[in-house]
Amino acid sequence: MTKSVLIEKVAEKVEGLTRNQTEIVVETVFESIKKALMSGEKIEIRGFGNFRLKTRNPRKARNPKTGETVEVPGKKVLYFKVGKALKEALNQE
Repeated sequence: MTKSVLIEKVAEKVEGLTRNQTEIVVETVFESIKKALMSGEKIEIRGFGNFRLKTRNPRKARNPKTGETVEVPGKKVLYFKVGKALKEALNQE
């Protein structure tokens, strides 16, 4: 699903909002999530899941072609843990 499809689905569900207004709402939600993650906050959406940043430490890796040792710098990675309600909904038969 793309962002434009998401905007269309929300616009269909919510009466009284134009597509442009719906786009502003969706953009605001995404921006709020982005800003919270950038400031180190954890995002919890009950029934859906949790988003948080994890820090990977710097490490040494090996180039498989040459066998040379390479330094890999540390970095932040986004981690998503699915919520219980979503997990159960996905696994229903």
